[in-house]
Amino acid sequence: MKHIAKPLALSAIALTVVACSKQEPYPVSEQKLENQQDKQAYALGASVGSFVAANLDRQEEADLVLDRNVVIAGFVDAVKDSSKLSDKEAEDLLNELREQAVKQRQEVLGAKAKKEGEDYLAENAKRDGVKVTDSGLQYEVLREGDGAQPQADDFVEVHYKGTLVNGDVFDSSYERQKPTVLALNRVISGWTEGLQLMKVGAKYRFVIPAELAYGDREMGGGDIPPNSTLIFEVELLDIKNPEQDSGE
Repeated sequence: MKHIAKPLALSAIALTVVACSKQEPYPVSEQKLENQQDKQAYALGASVGSFVAANLDRQEEADLVLDRNVVIAGFVDAVKDSSKLSDKEAEDLLNELREQAVKQRQEVLGAKAKKEGEDYLAENAKRDGVKVTDSGLQYEVLREGDGAQPQADDFVEVHYKGTLVNGDVFDSSYERQKPTVLALNRVISGWTEGLQLMKVGAKYRFVIPAELAYGDREMGGGDIPPNSTLIFEVELLDIKNPEQDSGE
């Protein structure tokens, strides 16, 4: 396969293959980096290796196990222009593997996230101060506001932090040190419903079931697994005119 660096081949490998966690030690290069050109060459190989390795580890989460040494063999053979597969064979196999990886992540990680979410929702509903709407949205008033309440077609300015039920933060306007302006009719339904319960100046905590969030979709490059229940702490800072520049 003469075009090993073409984007399809590289991205498909990086996004779909997985390493077995119990492998024999990999061969270690004893070659010294004698000059700047050697360092540049090594840096190129290391950058590809680091990118692929990070994605291999991520795919292992879904129990899709391939032999990392065979991945290395394929890379080396391609660099030597002695691949055992034609370009067409490799492309077909990688497309097949990519589809398998997506499906397996939905099944393995999705099942885990669904169970964790259901357990969390059941326990959280028992806490003092937590209210549950007809849709299943759970909310808790951390600070009440005294301003206006938004409507479903309003733009709102908010500060927020989003976490999974295990506490992992997947998004935060606080970390960016900048509030976010968004349209309530262009966000997940849990936000559309929840923000309309708030008054300007309020801070609420929402626990949003997967069906009111992203459902069985994986989002954020894997930061949000399929079927995830999401937790948001949200401050409603202002209601904006829809004709204003949202700043997004």
